Formats: sequence, structure tokens, C-alpha cells
Amino acid sequence: MSRKYMLCAALLSVAMIAGCSQSHKVASQADQADLAKQQQSDADTSRSRGQAESITERDMTSAQQAETQRMIRELQQKMRDVYFDYDSFSIREDARPVLKDVAAALGKARGVKVVIEGHCDERGTSEYNLALGEKRAHAAREYLMALGIPSSRLETISYGKEKPVCTTSDETCHAKNRRAHFVLIEEGR
Repeated sequence: MSRKYMLCAALLSVAMIAGCSQSHKVASQADQADLAKQQQSDADTSRSRGQAESITERDMTSAQQAETQRMIRELQQKMRDVYFDYDSFSIREDARPVLKDVAAALGKARGVKVVIEGHCDERGTSEYNLALGEKRAHAAREYLMALGIPSSRLETISYGKEKPVCTTSDETCHAKNRRAHFVLIEEGR
């Protein structure tokens, strides 16, 4: 009997080992399948996050641009022109507070630049008025720089007598056309 018992025990041991081995393989395949599913899920999640981050970044950029545009519109409505005497590009006393307001607005509005347009009245040649308009725009620019606005945020252009705000040929109208006008734009444009 002991031989039978030993044979049975041996067979039982082999069966158990084979069974354990078999169940280990099954568990291992199941683990591999689970691992593959988890990796796929992680990859999908990662892609989704990447897309969400891209969308979020794009939305933030759009939101920031919209906010900057809103701020520019608000500030632009508050901007006033500075005026010059006939045949002059000197900053007048009444222009100084206006330029200080422009500088204060630019100080608060990061990401905003200003284009300073120089304008003249209708008297004189086009060439003369383009040069005078340029000098007026540069005078306003220099004043703003003296108030601490970096030159990189200030551009100038002269329109001479080409863009009048008033077209009557009298001194009141001429005085309105001798000006520096401020146009706010988003930096990077």
C-alpha cells in the first residue's frame, strides 16, 4: 500500500503543480490583458488630457486676447488728443496732463502699445505737413518716454494734412487738426 499511496501522492503532487502552473499562466494572461487595458486607458487619458490642455491653453489665449481687446476699447475711449500751436511741434502746457493720462493708462495696460499719429491742418504743402506731423508725433513719444513708457511700446506715424477731423477752413477747425492722436494696439501686432 505504501507504494500505491506514494504513487497517488506523486500523481496528486504533479497534478497540483500542473494545476498551479496552469492557473498561474491563466492569471498571468489575465494580468497581461488587464495591464494592456490599463495601458490603453492611460494612453487614452493622456491623449485626452493633452487635447484638454491644448483646448484649455487655446481657450485661455482666446480669453486673454478678448480681455486685452476689451481693455484696449475701454482705454481708447478715454484717450484724448493733444494739440499743437500753428507751425509748431512743442508740447503745450494743456497737453501735459493728457500725456500723463496716456502714460498712466499704458502703465496699467501691459501688452498694449500705442501708435502716435501726427496730424496737421490744411495749410502748407503735403511734404511740409508730413514732416511737421512726424515731429509732433515724435515730440509726444519723447514726452511719454520721459514719463517712463518704454520706446518699444511707442510707434509713430505722420498723416500730415491727409486725415482732418474738421474740414471747415477757419482757425477753430485748423486748431482741431493740429494734433497727436493715440491709437492703442495689442503688442505683437
